[in-house]
Amino acid sequence: MKDPFSVQDKVAIVTGGLGQLGTEFCRTLAGAGAKVAIFSRRPAEPALLEAKFPGLTDRIRVHVASVTDKEALEAATAALIAEWGVPHILVNNAGIDSKPSGSADQNAPFEVYPKQYWDEIIDTNLTGVMLCCQVVGSRMAEERRGSIINVGSMYGMVSPNQALYAYREKRDGKPFVKAISYAASKAGLLNLTRYLGTYWAPKNVRVNLVTFGGVKTATFDKEFIDAFLERVPMGRQAEIEEFGGVVQFLASDASTYMTGSNVVVDGGFTAW
Repeated sequence: MKDPFSVQDKVAIVTGGLGQLGTEFCRTLAGAGAKVAIFSRRPAEPALLEAKFPGLTDRIRVHVASVTDKEALEAATAALIAEWGVPHILVNNAGIDSKPSGSADQNAPFEVYPKQYWDEIIDTNLTGVMLCCQVVGSRMAEERRGSIINVGSMYGMVSPNQALYAYREKRDGKPFVKAISYAASKAGLLNLTRYLGTYWAPKNVRVNLVTFGGVKTATFDKEFIDAFLERVPMGRQAEIEEFGGVVQFLASDASTYMTGSNVVVDGGFTAW
């Protein structure tokens, strides 16, 4: 019997595929037999690929293309199609956020938040997804098949709780605000997904969103993690390995009647 969850020999694009989440998505898909093209702003040496994807590099290619550069996306997509054919899967994973360790103006109150940082984050997280869908999704539509998976965040569904960051002012003596741009960009993905899910439904191109919660990482302060976990019903952060399966599900034929959907994987954070 055919395995509905199989992605064997399907061709996938993962934007930002060398980052934390992107690496996991590439491992999952390539490990399940897909051919994976990473669209990255920077090239990757063979040693780096072997370290990130041991035993899988024969099924992985890296194409240098920023999601904000339509011409570069078109060139990378053309090169991919020449080698492997029109992709079956697009994972719009590339994204940026203001760093907690960044400058004060990157994490400034809304009243004085610089437009520069708004533009940078919206351009990558929202406009970049639109451009990838234009370039890659249009080719899928010509083939009358495909699955586009947009990577969202719980902060695209609910506003960041500024109380989680209150310890920063007490500790550092200056205000710290989780900025508006990341939340706005991820909220925009919700309706972009619905729009394209309905727009391309007649051509059998499915478009879905995955909304992820916090994943375990060493970059967050203990004070933040302790406060955050009090608001997570499951009482823990996600392990990175827990995110790959839902992407494979949406990439596979097991989800052929799903489009315009938002799949929430957040330990219950947005259920409270």
